[in-house]
Order: sequence, then C-alpha cells, then structure tokens
Amino acid sequence: MKRALLSVSDKTGLQEFAAGLIDRGFELVSTGGTKATLEKAGLTVTAVEAVTGFPEMLDGRVKTLHPNIHAGILAKRDEPTHMAALKARDIQPIDLVCVNLYPFAATIAKPETTRAEAIEQIDIGGPSALRAAAKNAASVWAVADPADYARVLTGLDEDDAALRTQLAAKVFQITAAYDAQIAAYLDPEPFPQQFTPTFSKVQSLRYGENSYQQAAFYGSPDAPAESLVNAKQLHGKALSFNNIRDADAALAMVNEYQEPTVVAVKHMNPCGIGQGATIEAAWDKAYAADPMSIFGGIIALNRPVDLATAEKMHALFLEIIMAPSFDDDAFAVLAKKKNVRLLTINLAGGPLPERVETVAVNGGVLRQTTDTKIETAADLTVVTKVQPTADQIASLLFAQQVVKHVKSNAIVVAKKGQTLGIGAGQMNRIGSVEIALNEAQQNKHFAGAVMASDAFFPMDDCVEYAAQHDIKAIIQPGGSIRDKDSIAMADKYGIAMVTTGVRHFRH
Repeated sequence: MKRALLSVSDKTGLQEFAAGLIDRGFELVSTGGTKATLEKAGLTVTAVEAVTGFPEMLDGRVKTLHPNIHAGILAKRDEPTHMAALKARDIQPIDLVCVNLYPFAATIAKPETTRAEAIEQIDIGGPSALRAAAKNAASVWAVADPADYARVLTGLDEDDAALRTQLAAKVFQITAAYDAQIAAYLDPEPFPQQFTPTFSKVQSLRYGENSYQQAAFYGSPDAPAESLVNAKQLHGKALSFNNIRDADAALAMVNEYQEPTVVAVKHMNPCGIGQGATIEAAWDKAYAADPMSIFGGIIALNRPVDLATAEKMHALFLEIIMAPSFDDDAFAVLAKKKNVRLLTINLAGGPLPERVETVAVNGGVLRQTTDTKIETAADLTVVTKVQPTADQIASLLFAQQVVKHVKSNAIVVAKKGQTLGIGAGQMNRIGSVEIALNEAQQNKHFAGAVMASDAFFPMDDCVEYAAQHDIKAIIQPGGSIRDKDSIAMADKYGIAMVTTGVRHFRH
C-alpha cells in the first residue's frame, strides 16, 4: 500500500483530496489537527506517532522530524541499498507529502502580534518534509498548495512525472519565499547584506511594453494597502503592462493629496492635476490643464466618483479610472463603455510613511527610501528682492508637490491648484521650460502662473525664458555654483524666487 503524509494548516479541500487518495490505494498518516479533521469526516488515518514511535513533543514543535518519516520520503526507489536500509529498519516509503506551512505572513500582518507569537509560526517540520519530498520528486509527490489537489489526483492516475517535477519546483519557490519573509521580519534592516525579495503572481499579462514581449504582474505579501496590488477592478478589460505602470504612478500621486484632487497620467508623467472644493471641480481643473493629452489617460481621484463627474469623464476615451468608490449611478454611466477599467483604490488618509522601493537594472536592483518629502512655507527661502505673495506661495507649493512626480528634467507651471504646463524628461532644462510654458500659455487661466523646477538652474537662461513668458514667481532647490546668475536674472525682471534646498530628481 502506498503511504501519504498529510499535515496542513489550511484545511481547504482537504477532505475531498484525502478521500481521493484513499480511493487510489493510499494509507493516510497525519498529525494532530489534520488527523482530527479527517477522522471527523469518517476517514481512516494513522497517527504520525504510530510511525515515529514518539509522541508529538514540545507543544507541537516536533512532530514529523524523525528518521522514520524522512527516510521514508528520501529513499531512492531505484537504489537497492536505500530500499534495503528501509526494510532493515521496518520503515515504509512515503509516496506523497501534503503540507502547507504555518501562516507566518498572515500572523505578522496583525498589528497585535507579539514577537513570541510570530516565532511560534515559523514552521520547521513542514518545510523539511516538503523539501525532502521535492528533492525526491522522481518518486514522491510534494504537494504544498490546496489549489493543486485536483490535478494531483489526475496526475496520480497518469503517473505524471512532469507534474511531480513542476510541483517540486513550486515547493522550493514557496519555502524560499517563506524564509525570506521570516528573515525580513527578524531583521527589518532596509539594506541587508543579502536581499531576498518574494513576490506572488497577481496575474499573467497578455504582453509587456510591446506585443512581442512576455510579462506578468507580481505582488509583495506585505504590499501597502494603498498600493495598486490591493486595488480591486470592478469593470473593463484586464490591465496591461503599461496600464499597471501608469496606474501605479497615478496612485502614488493622488495618495499625496488631502484636498479633493484628480490626477491624469500619460506615460508615467502627470498631464494634468487639479484640486477643487468638490471632486467635480477638481476634475474640471485636471481636464482643463491639458484637454489634448488627457485623451487615453489614466485618471485617479481621491474622492468617490459622483454622477456629475462620471458624466464628464464618460464623454472622453479614458483607459483607467481609479477612485475610493463609485456612486451607483456614476458606475452605471461609466460601465457603459465595456473596455474602460474601473478600479477601487485604498488611500493612505494622511502623510505617506517612508518605505523602501526597488528598481530593476540589468543583472541587479537598486533600492532606496521613497521620496515622501513635501515642502511647506516654512521650508522656503526668498532669494530675490521681490517677495512672493500669499497666493503665489500657495501655487508654488502646489507646483513643487507635482514636480517631484515628473521625470527629470522636470518643470511644472501651475496656478491655484491646477497644473497648466508640464515639461518632462528633456536632456536639458531649458527644453523642459520651453515645453511647459508653450503648453501653459495656451490655457486661458495662465495669467499669474508660477513655475517649479525639480533641480537647480545650471544657467540663467531658464529664468530669462520664464520671465519673457510672463512667469512672476519661481520655486527651485538652489545649490548651483551659478545660483547668483539666476537670482540676478530674476531680480532684473522682477520675479520672486524661492529656494527649498531639496532636489526632487525622478528618473
């Protein structure tokens, strides 16, 4: 008779799977809670103590850690000396190991969990048995995921060696991720000597940035609530690779604002950000910021979508609309377009905590703390003869908060909670200034606009160009050896200039 070892914390589908094993001639061996569940279902189960000759010990810390278990799993069936050794010690081979690990990640996700409680959820016997079975996949089935039960039963009928190999690889993926989560918990140092991230597939994607590239979307087990991983899609086509990157950028932006705000994104840069007393008023400003570029854009709102706002958005072609919620009538309007993706998102509800972000490079990754810095009026130093007005300071701070999300070299022209022109990703700063101002001057609300730069001006040409195009106030980090030239140019044209001492490069 074949023998299966079952010891699971997740009892999903267990009874049906165990019954299927019995139907296929397996004897079931099991531990405490799993054994009780199976016996309650009327199934015959052998206690693991009957195999090991020892009771479960140390509050369950030691159950399956015994040669009678591991020799039965690891013995090579085609190696006569191995099989002779089992026979000499009256050890029966174990042909299938079904184990899922203690829920360590779920335990530490609870704020009230103590360190001692977390330690008790570090599984030792489970990973050992699974790894042994996976190592001996030529003969032994290693089953770590309840989602695989049905195909394992089918695979047993067909003696599917390829499936056994696939499940073995899955075991090592699961145990590696498990160990990585434990290591990160025990040592929360953001930049350890060995960095071992773990991600689970959220969804397969039709293709990557281009149709000939393969792609998939993965999420971290400790992804923040306000991340895209935890958004819920209510309607529309599946997200694409580019959708996900753009939506992630939009969500990072909208999470920074407390006032009713609408963010429109194209190619990971904002093309319009608007704030207002209501979400409809914020939409009006975001749309008016750049009515051309918003076409086909990704929209993030930090308030529920009402009917009036939905009707205005419905008039456009938009790829994605994300919001905390949609009023029923608003959803009904937007869902008339079958392809638009409608997502509900979680918002931070306050200042974003500093986290560590990871960026891939060829052959490695870069890690850094996130740019959560938001300047206030107290951070500003006036460096020109002309002092900025209160309205200009408010507009400058708004523009400064936007510019940190724009690819460098970055310039933002704005006024009273509305972007008017954005220059992104140019190889020289004057190029970004020209793009931003060319766009901004087409807006009927341009008079009185201010300008923000993500980094200092290496030359005074940017200031002069801005002055010649009716900019009256500028915010920039300062710190260039030629700051005095830019300040002198601002004084020449009567521009108010403030510095922050903080650069906001985004590559």
